[in-house]
Amino acid sequence: MFVLTAKLSKSKLIAAGVILIAAVLLIVLLATADASPAADAKPTGSTNEERVAFLATYGWSVNAEPKEAQKVRIPDTADNRVFARYNDLQKSQGYDLTQYAGKEVMRYVYEILNYPDASSPVYASILVFDGVIIGGDVTNTAPDGVIHGFCKPQAESQATEPVTEPTEAATEAVTECAPED
Repeated sequence: MFVLTAKLSKSKLIAAGVILIAAVLLIVLLATADASPAADAKPTGSTNEERVAFLATYGWSVNAEPKEAQKVRIPDTADNRVFARYNDLQKSQGYDLTQYAGKEVMRYVYEILNYPDASSPVYASILVFDGVIIGGDVTNTAPDGVIHGFCKPQAESQATEPVTEPTEAATEAVTECAPED
């Protein structure tokens, strides 16, 4: 039988422990780090400037001050067809309100100044929870107006039907829309 012994001082043992812990933390951070953290980053909307800038990324020019700012409660999802249809619109543009069911959020409404061929006021609503934009829509208040996502509508010659309810074609068209750089 062969026995090997080593004598370590306390300072060497502590230094080895610190290095070992740092290595483990580095490995854990690298393993859990997302390859594209910006892809999961949600737009911030805690200030008026951030919300106006968010709408500008979609090409909207709005009055700088919100027409309305109020707390609203996201309805519970159980058997609520209106919420389900509205959430389908949100999902079509990359948002999902189900995780906010029953919670109060802020709703900011801005008048859009550059909506194509608008005969009545058009408003953009932004939903904000804890300083993060979680959804919203654009509402054309004309008698034949529609509610749609943040993306600008197609030209009338290209549009086949209004997007009052997300359809598969509307969902594909909206998911292709991205904020302008």
